[in-house]
Amino acid sequence: MRKIIHLVHQSVDGYIEGPKGEFDWPRMTPELSEFGRTVNDGVDTFLYGRVVWEMMAAYWPTADSVSTDPHNLRFAPIWRAMRKVVVSTTLERAEWGAEVIGKNLAEDITTLKNEPGKDILLTGGAELANALTELGLIDEYMIFVHPVVLGGGRPVFRPDERRRPLNLIDSRIFDARTVMLRYERAED
Repeated sequence: MRKIIHLVHQSVDGYIEGPKGEFDWPRMTPELSEFGRTVNDGVDTFLYGRVVWEMMAAYWPTADSVSTDPHNLRFAPIWRAMRKVVVSTTLERAEWGAEVIGKNLAEDITTLKNEPGKDILLTGGAELANALTELGLIDEYMIFVHPVVLGGGRPVFRPDERRRPLNLIDSRIFDARTVMLRYERAED
């Protein structure tokens, strides 16, 4: 069975966006960008919730024609070529070759995980990640902690009375500023 890996950028105080929805604080430094390339080599499907999908689809299809940033130039063709699956109960279809699933979240994601292939990368967001966490369908968390305190906004994990034990399987510092904490889901 393929794994779902949730890759998310967060502030030191645990937010994925600031109080006004800001996402202008993560820095894609050279080491972090190179590590991202190795993560992409291990997956064959990008998984998105609707909100993150709309953000990605608004930028990445043409990012390499409007940016000179080395990360953007390297990632845009990867994004276009990668299989993309969007989980939504409101979208009927998505552009850029993306598939839309989500009418029955647990069943649709389990079917996706049971397909042959490499792992699945769930990028960013909180709603889909939290729903899949509650269903026990995320296998690994790759949390990138950036050196900023946002003081509020959208938390990575929403309050939940159930504890979810994790095992730390890796940690790393990138460009002397961003820390990756990599966990796998532990048995309860």
